[in-house]
Amino acid sequence: MIELEGVPELIDPVMVAAFEGWNDAGDAASTAVAHLDKEWKGEVFAALDAEDYYDFQVNRPTVWLDGGVRKITWPTTRLSVVRVGGDKPRDLVLVRGIEPSMRWRSFCNELLGFAHELGVELVVIMGALLGDTPHTRPVPVSGVTSDPDLARTMDLEETKYEGPTGIVGILQEACTHAGVPAVSLWAAVPHYVSQPPNPKATLALLNRLEDLIDLRIPLGELTEDARAWQLGVDQLAAEDSEVAEYVQSLEEARDTAELPEASGEAIAREFERYLRRRDGGGPGQVGGVASEGEGAAYLRDAPSERTRPPKPQPRPDTGAESGTGTGTGTGTGSTARPAADDKAEGKPDKAEDKTDKPDPASTDDPGTAPSDEPGTPPDAEPGDSSED
Repeated sequence: MIELEGVPELIDPVMVAAFEGWNDAGDAASTAVAHLDKEWKGEVFAALDAEDYYDFQVNRPTVWLDGGVRKITWPTTRLSVVRVGGDKPRDLVLVRGIEPSMRWRSFCNELLGFAHELGVELVVIMGALLGDTPHTRPVPVSGVTSDPDLARTMDLEETKYEGPTGIVGILQEACTHAGVPAVSLWAAVPHYVSQPPNPKATLALLNRLEDLIDLRIPLGELTEDARAWQLGVDQLAAEDSEVAEYVQSLEEARDTAELPEASGEAIAREFERYLRRRDGGGPGQVGGVASEGEGAAYLRDAPSERTRPPKPQPRPDTGAESGTGTGTGTGTGSTARPAADDKAEGKPDKAEDKTDKPDPASTDDPGTAPSDEPGTPPDAEPGDSSED
């Protein structure tokens, strides 16, 4: 039994989790949880033992100096709690870490132990995948669950995916078997600009989370970051006619696919969503404190060391669970990212296959990822999701 000290009784708690690595294209999902932790000043109350779950040759510890004293930060998964004020206060349990290298069942059982002790009512796991989606359109975010009843009541898709999966899929299934309602939210990241950060995808995930759990999330500078990111990608694409033509083809395909959805009912739903956000003073308002509104476009500026987007080449479609788009790429890690075809997880393409997708000029991080599971971890230092 897990004993928690210093954690008060929580109000209608929801656990929100994201993991760096295969399931986190563009670092969009882990950045979303980090944003919640920062904006609501989360207090860490637990960290999993890194020795139990991580291969330190894959996720290396980092050393740093604290007042001249040398210290080590180990890769881990941390849990923090935040209380959201307002007319109906509630608590969020934030889980942020790195996809474990081993003992996934024990890893999930330990997280479920915390969920049980804290009285968590719903688990929301966020992920991001690479897909054939243009950066100029709203980021597609799919919500999936393994629970047919939950799919009906929360207007989600019931996952039918079969194939390789990441920790997001494993944790969702563990929740289902334990009787804990669980939902996965997947954002599709353009495969031709897959390097992190991607604030537009992060913003889309947070907007979908708002709708799912009926909370106002303060956006801070994220909306402006997302706008700057898109403008930066626009400028890079304009410098290369092949890339610009490829983006245009993706736009046409996306617009054609979404045309049947532009029904009166769909428009009415979107208008109701807009009104709900305005009722509280905007999506960035919590407890009557206003922040960035939704009127701004979702975009963000890439780092100053941006390089030109890769030149696109024709790519064969890849099958996946429930989506219609495709996504491919090569990963920098030992496995490629899942394909973004089906709003659920997808099979990773072979990393050595570089003829069926644009050859990324700025990074070779991307992989393939369908919408129930995606993303390969960039080969970055894991220290920022770890703890002494």
